Amino acid sequence: MLSGLTKFILGIFLAIAVLIGGGAAIALYFMNRTGIPPAKPVYSNDSPSVKAQAPKGTEPGGAKPSLTPGISTKPSPTSSPTPTESPKATPSPKALPSGAYRGRVSWAEGLSLRSQPNLEAEKIGGVAFNQKIIILEESEDKGWQKIRLEDSEQEGWVKAGNTEKVDEQKPEKPEDTQKPEQ
Repeated sequence: MLSGLTKFILGIFLAIAVLIGGGAAIALYFMNRTGIPPAKPVYSNDSPSVKAQAPKGTEPGGAKPSLTPGISTKPSPTSSPTPTESPKATPSPKALPSGAYRGRVSWAEGLSLRSQPNLEAEKIGGVAFNQKIIILEESEDKGWQKIRLEDSEQEGWVKAGNTEKVDEQKPEKPEDTQKPEQ
């Protein structure tokens, strides 16, 4: 009788230990899964440098990540929503409106293009870092600038202080854009 009671108590303790161990293993699994940040989304209007830094599992244009290791899915050339920039041999500067000047976006995250010069105005697009623009005018309070995108002729308002004038006499060099002059 004593050995039967001992086996019964030992069986209960063993069952409790298995349940606690299994529960702890499942809890650790889910805690580790939720601790991994999701992949950064890549949008169609991101600059090429952002797309190059995108995780390998995602493709621009909403393609799903590959489920089979080693096999990647590529969108067809006709379904690509992102326009590719073609190199220009000789850019032909167009005549600028009076008071307007050429510039570029100096804010590293890019800018929101708005329909009116205030933060509550509708966002009508975006302007990427280092994108060439034409500054048309400034608001009366000098807090906003009306710009035109050089390549698409789209116009809108951006917050002032996030653009800089481009010297039209000499071509822009990549090393000039990396280091500020002192």
